[in-house]
Amino acid sequence: MPSTLENKIEIQYNNQTVSIDVYDTSLGQRFLEALRDNLVEKRILEKNFCFLGWANSKRDLNFLCKELNQSIEQINSFSFDPKYDRIDPFVPDDFQFSARLKIGKGSIQESPGLRLKHEACNLLHRHFEELQGTAWNLSKYYKQADIETKYAIRQLNNICHEIESWVMSNRKSVLEPEWMRPSQITTFLNAPRYDLREEDFELFKHNRYDRELGGVYLHWSQVGKTLIEVFRDEGAPKMTDALCSEINHQKYYSGEFDIEWGKTITEQDHQFKKNEMDGFRQWLQENNFDWHDAKLSLGYIKIGQIDLARSFGHDSFKFIYNKMKDNLNIKSISILGDDHSKNNFAYTLESDDWKQIQIEGLKRGYESRNMR
Repeated sequence: MPSTLENKIEIQYNNQTVSIDVYDTSLGQRFLEALRDNLVEKRILEKNFCFLGWANSKRDLNFLCKELNQSIEQINSFSFDPKYDRIDPFVPDDFQFSARLKIGKGSIQESPGLRLKHEACNLLHRHFEELQGTAWNLSKYYKQADIETKYAIRQLNNICHEIESWVMSNRKSVLEPEWMRPSQITTFLNAPRYDLREEDFELFKHNRYDRELGGVYLHWSQVGKTLIEVFRDEGAPKMTDALCSEINHQKYYSGEFDIEWGKTITEQDHQFKKNEMDGFRQWLQENNFDWHDAKLSLGYIKIGQIDLARSFGHDSFKFIYNKMKDNLNIKSISILGDDHSKNNFAYTLESDDWKQIQIEGLKRGYESRNMR
């Protein structure tokens, strides 16, 4: 493991504490200061978009479709100028094939049961991109929307990714429970973004698309699809101008991070991962993308690692999953060491007013930016 900073991150869940070692790189130091700013400024943690791919979660497909349709209803009720086409509500069958169909390890044609229907997710994500735009070029719809509608637009993206993760883990829980892909997305409302520096892009090459149990990764803090998402979700298509317009390469960091709670998967140790990466590299070449071009941001930047022994006394996925599945609520995040920083996140998704808390937090952020 690379050398680590003296400062540690500590996360307190309901009945579990986790310690994170942050890698001693220039980006690691800047990430830690950005996280500290989020804690000191008491920015609101997005608890509804925090734990993805937990098959036993109360936020199952039925629940998520209801949440999604509430957001769609809010968007449809707003009078945009020019008018935005009405979005039809979604039902669970739009996103997942029936359990009555064959469930297996073959192709989607051979065993479609419980698989994700990518078409609905792609449609939903397209609505989100049209309504919000990018971080550097907000859409005309987003600029005129009131705060409740801005919040609803944000939920299209959040819930889309949550549905994708839940459906895939739900299928794995039936077929191969040890390969469920639970994760944690730690994001804050109105978190500032910062430009990645030239030297930061080389870090994408260090880790590529490996994922390690307890690994801590730089969060994707912008709108758009990555090349690996297009390759996976669209079935390795021939690139067109329309597809290219949807693609963004990561160019920002923030004091936000993702945690991998699934089993470690590396290209070196897992043949199925190597096969996927070989196919991805071939697809890139066929579409005139260079695997070695650091500016394409091909990979996940790993910025730290949970100390599994200290946090759990164990490094088994099954043991840790069983510990964490009943702790899907973050109570506080701290930066330990010199200049100790901590923020408590008192509200929970059991609170009746959790959405209003988030909307008010989003509103304060916009008002602050307008004043500046």
